[in-house]
Amino acid sequence: MTMAVNIDKDACIGCGACVGGCPVGALSLDDEGKSVCDEGTCIDCGSCVGTCPVGAINQ
Repeated sequence: MTMAVNIDKDACIGCGACVGGCPVGALSLDDEGKSVCDEGTCIDCGSCVGTCPVGAINQ
């Protein structure tokens, strides 16, 4: 069973770096420009954690 990453919506600046850093396309930006994770697609690899410039994503 995979666990999706945690995204701090208050810290997210909507830059989209994590979207490009996800190898399986589990991340996208919502209508408010904040990052969201598709838990069914996320493989919990942590690639997005290192791409976030403000540390809004953690495992």
